[in-house]
Amino acid sequence: MTIDIMSALLAFAFVSSITPGPNNLMLMASGANFGIRRTVPHMLGVGIGFVVMIVLVGVGLVQIFNAFPVSYIILKVGSVTYLLYLAWKIATAASVGSAETTGTPMTFLQAALFQWVNPKAWAMALTAVSVYAPDQSVNAILIVATAFGIVNLPSVGAWMVLGQQMRRWLTTAHRLRAFNVTMALLLVATLYPVLVP
Repeated sequence: MTIDIMSALLAFAFVSSITPGPNNLMLMASGANFGIRRTVPHMLGVGIGFVVMIVLVGVGLVQIFNAFPVSYIILKVGSVTYLLYLAWKIATAASVGSAETTGTPMTFLQAALFQWVNPKAWAMALTAVSVYAPDQSVNAILIVATAFGIVNLPSVGAWMVLGQQMRRWLTTAHRLRAFNVTMALLLVATLYPVLVP
């Protein structure tokens, strides 16, 4: 892979990782509701889970989807249903003071598995593999996965830190409720590209 292609790959990884999407919005909400320490497993699940997804998509998983087109519809229905469920969970999250003791942030495994129903993650993985590893060689796939591993974790981590910093402002039940409802609505809005072709 040439320096120019590697630079383009890193730029794509950064732009696609740092822009709003389900992972980033949920990490910001979790950072605001639970703080950094309790959100770190969620963040690591996103970063590592996405790298694993790229590798599996690259080595041929996408061919299974192409062989069985109905699987795309099943994936879309499952993705939309799960994102709506998560939006509801965010909108009805615990109030100030109770989040630390009764709320439960997403676990590492839940966040890693979430990548498989995250429409933005699928779009990123398919684009990255088809553009930057078109021959689907193991070497090219590992380069793409490594690039995302390096760029994605700090990018999604920034959203977690932003959410944690917002805790200073979210000191009343009214503000936290408004924030959580806003995050839930934005999460639902990320479904627009999936539902409207």
